[in-house]
Amino acid sequence: MNTTEPSSPPWIRDAICWQVYPLGFCGAPGHREDLEGEGYGGAAGENVVHRLPRLLGWLDHLVGLGANVMILNPVFDSVSHGYDTLDHRRPDPRLGSDQDVDALIAACHERGIRVVLDGVFNHVSDRHPVARRAISVGPNSPEGAHIRWAGEHPYAFEGNADLVELDLSDSVVQDAIVDIMTLWLDRGADGWRLDAMYAAGAETWAPILERVRTAHPQAWLLGEVIHGDYSAFAAASGADSVTQYELWKAIWSALHDENLFELAHALGRHQEFLDTDGGSRPLTFVGNHDTTRIASQLSDGRDLAVAYALLALLPGIPAVYAGDEFGAIGVKEERPGGDDAIRPAFPEAPAGVREGPEGTAEEPAATDDAADPGSSPAPRPLQVLDPEAAPRILEVHQRLLALRRREAWLAEAHVEVREGTLENAYAEIVLTPRDEAGTRPLTLVLNLGEEDRPAPGEVLEAVSGADMLDAAGPAAAGAVPAHGVAVVR
Repeated sequence: MNTTEPSSPPWIRDAICWQVYPLGFCGAPGHREDLEGEGYGGAAGENVVHRLPRLLGWLDHLVGLGANVMILNPVFDSVSHGYDTLDHRRPDPRLGSDQDVDALIAACHERGIRVVLDGVFNHVSDRHPVARRAISVGPNSPEGAHIRWAGEHPYAFEGNADLVELDLSDSVVQDAIVDIMTLWLDRGADGWRLDAMYAAGAETWAPILERVRTAHPQAWLLGEVIHGDYSAFAAASGADSVTQYELWKAIWSALHDENLFELAHALGRHQEFLDTDGGSRPLTFVGNHDTTRIASQLSDGRDLAVAYALLALLPGIPAVYAGDEFGAIGVKEERPGGDDAIRPAFPEAPAGVREGPEGTAEEPAATDDAADPGSSPAPRPLQVLDPEAAPRILEVHQRLLALRRREAWLAEAHVEVREGTLENAYAEIVLTPRDEAGTRPLTLVLNLGEEDRPAPGEVLEAVSGADMLDAAGPAAAGAVPAHGVAVVR
């Protein structure tokens, strides 16, 4: 049985995350229009528009939601979507300045919020100085050794010619990554999400993370890993956590198809990861900046109540993708600009969400855009399943995450589907404390059917999907509501 590895920072045991894609959230244009010739951005401060402070108006919402960690997707100087980096040492001028980043970190820390930055180190823009120099002199040169090659051509990340893969086994590249990660940790960041960590491999990342860990033992190192043996990857690389995409897929797919047998299988796999060295702290989620919103994945919106309960109560480190707590909608499409719908602009304050698209469509797009040299379109506004239901969906998140905080042992619980209860539309998931003497297990009961079911114990919390969406009325006492959940002891 595995518990927190000795090298992992102890604070992640109680971490509940709120993930934000800042370029979209803050209403920045989708593409830089000031990149010409050999240089970009001009002198320091030129073309800077201070949008990042928009997040300050949401920090109390984060705390009220029940979260205590903010995962920021890219904030560094880039060409367009943030994953085509130009300079890891300066903020994207579409978002603001060094002072804006420092102020955001300080404001988070004042509220007890940890800040995790997105480290896009596997690849850079083909306009990045390192990529340009390497391409200009070719693969058989000292500068060319800093990037990966496909014959005589730069290796394009996942077929994107504008994204050049760095060679993370190169000592110069490793030194630069360690320097950048340490720089921002020294400035107050609490951890890193390592984008596309799977691409270079665990062994390549291991010496980098070892050096960072030595300098900052309290930093959380989270790796993006999509497939394969998650726990083995984490153990070999030295990452504290990896992204649990298997469970993400099983949650939305099982609920959409009304097939809880698929979920049960995935939960068995999840428990295997938890029991293995390196697997005890996976990041769990029902959506992120790369996936269709959970409210757009499910054909019956009432089943969102079940998805939210699974996110809040299953072991691991839960991450709410900003907007999901209001029932945000958006479909990812495989085309240029296909991520726009899932990376929307947000209103200045949470109250603006209740106004619906009419209340958010213009404000984010208009923020300081006149100061930008060009006419690149701003992100589309946040849209939700039903503005009337948004406060109720938020309240469900708050209730479930409050239960998670009260029962802190859930972060490392043993999870098992109770034998004999499993049906296509019904399951009882037993969550058992690992080391909490005297603490009784909890059972999370899922009901995707059209009728209430009797609860198999004392109900501590129940959520009716129909009540959440349509204010149809709470579940009956002692029942597992239709299209809903109950937590029993």
